[in-house]
Amino acid sequence: MKKEDILNKLPYQKPFLFVDQLYDVDENGIVGSYCFVDDADFFKGHFKNEPITPGVILTECCAQIGLVCLGLFLLKDYNSEDLQIGMSSSEMEFYIPVLPNETVKVVSEKVYFRFNKLKCNVKMYNESEQLVCKGTLAGMFKLVTHE
Repeated sequence: MKKEDILNKLPYQKPFLFVDQLYDVDENGIVGSYCFVDDADFFKGHFKNEPITPGVILTECCAQIGLVCLGLFLLKDYNSEDLQIGMSSSEMEFYIPVLPNETVKVVSEKVYFRFNKLKCNVKMYNESEQLVCKGTLAGMFKLVTHE
C-alpha cells in the first residue's frame, strides 16, 4: 500500500486532520509529520497571548499518524468504509510545548496487533529533534457490514 493511499483512507478532514505527510511505513511502525498552522481555532484560546498546542491535540496527532495510519496499512486488504476506528487507551507524557507554525514528527512502533486491536509506543519530536511527548496508545478496528 502506498503512503498516499493511507492518507486517502483516513476518516478525517480539516480542521480535524492532523497528518500532512507519511515518510516510512511497514508492519512494525510508521513515521509522519504535521504542521500546526497558526490560524487553527484552538490557538485563539489556549493560552491568551501565548498560544501553544493543547496536549489533547498532540495526543490526537500521535493517534492519527501512529495508530490509525499504521492500522490502515496493516488492514490494507479492507476498504476504509468497512472499518470503524476507536481509541481504547492512551497514556501520554508531555515535555515541551508546540508553538504555532511548528512542524512535528511522530514516530510509532507497534507493540502488538491482534484481534484487530493495535497498541503502539509513540514519540513526537519538534523541528529541532527535541522530544515533545511520548506514550502508549491503543485502538480497535471493527469490521462492519453494509446491508
